[in-house]
Amino acid sequence: MGHTKEETQDLARLYAKQGDPDGWFEEFYARAGGDIQKIYWADLQPNPMLLTWLKQQRGGAGKKAVLVGCGLGDDAEVLAGNGYHVTAFDISNSAIDMCRHRFPDSLVDYQIADLFNRPPGWRQSFDLVYECNTVQILTGANRNRAIEAITDLVAVGGELIVSCRSGQKNEVSGTFPVPLDRNEIDGFIRAGLIEAEFISYDDDQTPPVPHYFAVYRRQL
Repeated sequence: MGHTKEETQDLARLYAKQGDPDGWFEEFYARAGGDIQKIYWADLQPNPMLLTWLKQQRGGAGKKAVLVGCGLGDDAEVLAGNGYHVTAFDISNSAIDMCRHRFPDSLVDYQIADLFNRPPGWRQSFDLVYECNTVQILTGANRNRAIEAITDLVAVGGELIVSCRSGQKNEVSGTFPVPLDRNEIDGFIRAGLIEAEFISYDDDQTPPVPHYFAVYRRQL
């Protein structure tokens, strides 16, 4: 069986108390037993904002892309369908197994990897980095560490797309995940990138949930 939202929050807190704040990801996916319907946060379709962005581009032929915390692979597949050579990674073995099962003929290179212990050859080597909802499910100092690690993947002249829930500074919320405020997402600028596009919007949930969709670039 999978976890409910409340159980997921308790699971994350338990692992944090044990000194392994990211260890709960594998247990969460493993508990689903391969049933994608038990991954409650998965939309099982590409991010609509990513689709809109891709329509404005000239395609990704010859370009390398990487997806951070790829989950069940929908965004990775749409990038591959737009010509990118895609690497998609997740810290959870079970998540990657589910991706490979869902898309057995995929062109995406699905890998088990840790953002905080990524292969040295990935440093500043991707033309497009896509980060969707990873930072927001981290806690404490790991949130800023993740921002810096994600930035490190962007090649010179490359772009980073960030999609996440948004909130006000010091917003107190009993929900999970924890949204990013404007100062926190600006950490990508402080880490060395230039903001190229920034959109604040509400999604189509009931009630609507505020989000950010931002594009950053590493200068030539």
